[in-house]
Amino acid sequence: MKPNVNPQESREYPERELTDVSLREEREEADRKMTANRAATEKQADAVVQHARENADIVLVAARKKADIMADTSVPHDIQAAIAEEREVEDATLRDERAAADKVVRRERAASSRMLTRLLPLERDATDQYLLTERARSDDALATRDDFLGMVSHDLRDLLNGIVVSSQLLAQKLENHSDRERLLLETTRIERYGARMNRLIGDLVDVASIDAGKLAMQTVQGDVASLVFEAVEVFQISASAKGVSLAVRDMQETCLAEFDHDRLLQVLANLIANSIKFTPKGGSVQVHCARVGESLEFCVDDTGEGIPSAMLEAVFERFWQVGKNDRRGLGLGLYISRCIVEAHGGNIRAERNPGQGTRMLFTLPVSAGLSS
Repeated sequence: MKPNVNPQESREYPERELTDVSLREEREEADRKMTANRAATEKQADAVVQHARENADIVLVAARKKADIMADTSVPHDIQAAIAEEREVEDATLRDERAAADKVVRRERAASSRMLTRLLPLERDATDQYLLTERARSDDALATRDDFLGMVSHDLRDLLNGIVVSSQLLAQKLENHSDRERLLLETTRIERYGARMNRLIGDLVDVASIDAGKLAMQTVQGDVASLVFEAVEVFQISASAKGVSLAVRDMQETCLAEFDHDRLLQVLANLIANSIKFTPKGGSVQVHCARVGESLEFCVDDTGEGIPSAMLEAVFERFWQVGKNDRRGLGLGLYISRCIVEAHGGNIRAERNPGQGTRMLFTLPVSAGLSS
């Protein structure tokens, strides 16, 4: 029974890659054992043949020595003829013993080959059945996980929305309160924490969707320039609060392309938020988009701490953090951004600015662009 292995499913479910590796390893181990058993059987058969031949050779040598001793001129002719006849009989006996030994070896080898031929399909059927069982368990586990995550994320978001709405209502009722400023600060903090928790939940849901190969993408015609300005506007308040200058640089008025608006906005938001997070007070963050060759290239430049050269690739891995004690997120934003960009047919990378800070770039193929 041959398992139905779909390459697309292997990319969607990493667990299936593990079971496929397990299957190959078990089959290789079974083949090694069968080869070793066959070699051992043949070695044993060869030993039997060799032993029989050695015994026959000993008999033959002894008989010939006896004949050679007696075969001199003093021995009568009739005795010499008898010795020659005896030698012929012994040679015939030797040939018969060797033929019999060879027949035994061929019979044992044929039996061993038949046994191994029957055993191999059984071994492979067992590993295929094990693979199918593991896949069924894996699919059940993934389905259960996705259902659970969907329900929990939905309920958590409902609760968070309730907290944020209650905080907004409290803020509206505090106009005449004696401690209004401090209480407004606390309600604002509640709203900020709620928004952050909502983003973390969204990241976890996105990662689960990516693992399952179900990241939702809906590309439509849109204006890239408008998207960039929208992303920058969203973060103007947080950038100003930290004392960081945030602006769009040398942007064309319009730039039409085919893309998923919300997903690409999510990418820009992740890059801009990271730049603001790691740029000290007085620094700047600039966003730019232009056509470069056959691609539309988006850049987010900052004057922040900068990423060590050895980590420019690692920042796009799951759960990557600046340091072991960093707790400013789950380290999923850049990983999700990479998956979104690659789903658009582009690529994303990080570079060190010539002076200081970091440049984050991602591209969209011009084939997706309608005009620029």
